[in-house]
Amino acid sequence: MAWFQRHNRAMQFFRDLNLSAATAGFVAVLVGFTSSVAIVFQAALAFGATPEIISSWMWALGLGMGLCSAIPSLVLRQPVMVAWSTPGAAVLATAGLAGGFTLPQAVGAFMACAALIVLAGATGWFERVMNRIPASLAAALLAGVLARFGLQAFAAAQTALLLVLLMLLAYLLGRRLMPRYAVPLTLAVAVAYVVANGQFNAAVVTLELARPVFTAPEFTLPALVSLALPLFVVTMASQNLPGVVAIRAAGYDMPISRIITLTGAATLVLAPFGAFALNLSAITAAICMGPEAHTDPKRRYTAAVACGGFYILIGVFGAAVTGLLLAFPRELVLAIAGLALLGSIGGGLHTALRDESHREAALITFLVTLSGVVIAGIGSAFWGVVAGALALFVQQYGLRKTPA
Repeated sequence: MAWFQRHNRAMQFFRDLNLSAATAGFVAVLVGFTSSVAIVFQAALAFGATPEIISSWMWALGLGMGLCSAIPSLVLRQPVMVAWSTPGAAVLATAGLAGGFTLPQAVGAFMACAALIVLAGATGWFERVMNRIPASLAAALLAGVLARFGLQAFAAAQTALLLVLLMLLAYLLGRRLMPRYAVPLTLAVAVAYVVANGQFNAAVVTLELARPVFTAPEFTLPALVSLALPLFVVTMASQNLPGVVAIRAAGYDMPISRIITLTGAATLVLAPFGAFALNLSAITAAICMGPEAHTDPKRRYTAAVACGGFYILIGVFGAAVTGLLLAFPRELVLAIAGLALLGSIGGGLHTALRDESHREAALITFLVTLSGVVIAGIGSAFWGVVAGALALFVQQYGLRKTPA
């Protein structure tokens, strides 16, 4: 009976999967990986990692992101998107160089952070905090996070004008003639142009499998204070917070606390191999949860499963897939990300500014988030919510609602 249910679930997935969903999964990996993998490399090098260790980090992170995205998505039939903590990697890169921590001490900090994430999920306190954020501020937060990628898409025209214009034209024509396949069409045109013009850097592509390397953890108070706590704070505030917002903005009702717990547990298991922090995704989630992934919201989970599959390939093939993704010009990655997110940015702004009583507070949230300001090592997503909540409090505290 159990075998039959698993078989039926797998067959249903293939019936629900289409080209746009598979492409959305690939674009999510392309954007999420190439935009921040250099920061992860810097974090590993800050702790004295060898090339073998860095390859192990890719194995652990790829496997963790892939399994934590694909399996819950299949079970829940909803697009669960998990990524590594990019701001966490930045914190590690800085603190690692400044503090002179060893790799075992860093692994101990990764595991301590993972335990805190498990605690946050198991107790449900993080989800309770999220439930108190007004929908308009949440939508403004998401729009601010995504709008930076929209701006970067058109800023890329400064260095690759013809490529960006060609992609924009392909996208607009695709939206008019084949709306479901606008993003796949745009990506195909961009790749063809890049290859035809010799801009695909094949030299960085190497055929090499990743091998996991175990590093025994060492727990020290300085590493816990300087690495584990900052890593936990920025992961929750700058990654999981907008990740939850992306889920709710797309209209999905997921067991947030259980998913947060899952990411913490996966990090705990894979930390000795290099998985420093896994969390909910916001940017790549918007790509796989939007209408460009699938016209039917109930079938968009296939995009997340495809994304998870690509992440697992990155983990298994390590350097080979890393080189393949990095072989594309940076402008192509920026442009395809911005174009794929246009619908989500527009939807977020519409929801954020619809309620006149919340409009200014939502606009403040959007602008602070869009600014990219970092205060005390915490990113603009957190400060955007703080600024918007403060504005809402000042404007509306103590006012009585006028009866309808």
